[in-house]
Amino acid sequence: MISYQPLWDTLKEKGVTQYQLINNYGVSAGQLSRLRANSNISTHTVDVLCEILECKVEDVLLHIPSNSMK
Repeated sequence: MISYQPLWDTLKEKGVTQYQLINNYGVSAGQLSRLRANSNISTHTVDVLCEILECKVEDVLLHIPSNSMK
């Protein structure tokens, strides 16, 4: 499973709000909704977020291993 909890932590650390992502950087409200739900997003979106926040991929997402894959 992919968790976007690191994104919310990075936003807080950098002082960037979801409002700013939408209005200043053109991130769609739909993308933010998918991020809040830990749904699928494109690698392009991850790249855009990393550019905006000047951070690494691991500052946006975290892989949580599934016990069902053995």
